[in-house]
Amino acid sequence: MTILSLLFVALLGAIVVLASLKPDAFRVTRSATIAAPADAVFAHLVDFHRWNAWSPWAKRDPAAKNSFDGPDSGVGSSFAWAGNSKVGAGKMTIEECIRDESLRIRLEFERPMQAVNRASFELKPEGEATRVTWSMAGKNNFYAKLFSLVVDMDKMIGKDFEEGLGNLKALAEAAGNKASA
Repeated sequence: MTILSLLFVALLGAIVVLASLKPDAFRVTRSATIAAPADAVFAHLVDFHRWNAWSPWAKRDPAAKNSFDGPDSGVGSSFAWAGNSKVGAGKMTIEECIRDESLRIRLEFERPMQAVNRASFELKPEGEATRVTWSMAGKNNFYAKLFSLVVDMDKMIGKDFEEGLGNLKALAEAAGNKASA
């Protein structure tokens, strides 16, 4: 073997070792305080038909093909999408719903990578406002661990969550201002 071949094998081995040391699971969480009651905020979350108004991914591919299945909102309702490389394809289904308090969603990604994750929204009253916490958690298979060597999932997904929460805040607060006017 040449020195170049040995260096290549050593580099490849180091990458495999580094990837294997990465955590077996991940969690991304962001929160925002929205000057609106929990029921007003929850209405935008529990109904997938309303997500395009605040979801950061809807703006990245307005031509994405969307479909809905099950009830209009709540447990069993689902939303599937297929779009460009910025939004990929997948399906989400509401698995648990506690009115004005929490929502649990199963996320099934088909592309760009296949994965099944869980998302949740927790709503906590804070005086006249609502604290909304958006989280996503999942398992890191070996490919996800390799990916995490070059891309920080928390930063990548976290900025999308921050944008979405900002959009949700503007939407819910604007609706509240119209109602009080």
